[in-house]
Amino acid sequence: MPNNLELTIRNGCAILALNRPEIRNAFDDALIANLARTLKKLDADDSVRAVVLMGAGTAFCAGADLNWMKRMAGYTYEQNLKDAKALAAMLKVLDRMSKPTIARVHGPAFAGGVGLVAACDIAVGTVDAEFALTESKLGLSPATISPYVVRAMGERMAHRYFLTGERFSAAEAYRIGLLSELCLPGELDAKINELLGHIVLGGKAALREIKDLIRAVSRGPIDDAMIDDTAHRIAEIRVSKEGREGIASFLGKRKPSWVAGAGEKAAPKSPARKPVKTPAKKK
Repeated sequence: MPNNLELTIRNGCAILALNRPEIRNAFDDALIANLARTLKKLDADDSVRAVVLMGAGTAFCAGADLNWMKRMAGYTYEQNLKDAKALAAMLKVLDRMSKPTIARVHGPAFAGGVGLVAACDIAVGTVDAEFALTESKLGLSPATISPYVVRAMGERMAHRYFLTGERFSAAEAYRIGLLSELCLPGELDAKINELLGHIVLGGKAALREIKDLIRAVSRGPIDDAMIDDTAHRIAEIRVSKEGREGIASFLGKRKPSWVAGAGEKAAPKSPARKPVKTPAKKK
């Protein structure tokens, strides 16, 4: 794997770090392509239960790499379209992953970095994290990240922060829904591990179906067709192998087969025996 990413898999949980700390994990076309490839591989790996996306060093992601922007300045329309589609495709891969995804946010998350946060299922940030959608100040628009950011913060707040390009705090990001939870810097890894501990208790197929369910019910009216669809969904999962095992384990007061130590009656521990760690800064 090119060194612009660092991947660690432990106890079924993948920790994927943007690894360009010297430029605050700003991304370019190479990082976008590598991130898309790696996310696809993790999604296809049945041993991976969840993915944590983070940034090495002092930032989550400062947006676009300046050298990449300099190259883009000389691109034709066709070259820009190809470039934009690659970024859009990577964000789609992240958003559509069948595994739960968590953004581990510290330091700056600017422009495209906000898109990465918004495309994850859960986003946990430290109280000193900062956010900004600065595209308007460059005469541009946050087009490719907009579907995910508008979904996360809502149309009203998107009007404010897309149009002003102002920086906003982690507390504000939490208030408007961009962050799922706030914590102190020293508590970030413990909170991530706590969430992972809950996630791995869920059935693999159930988690996949739940993500698909959320997409289905959040994008349409609550009409007869949606109600009928939800009834079919629960009926199908109840008669599935995993659904039957889950109910049987609950009634039998034991762990389901997908949980480590199945057959025991004690509550399972968090999958991460060691805390999630930020990759070492390059020298």
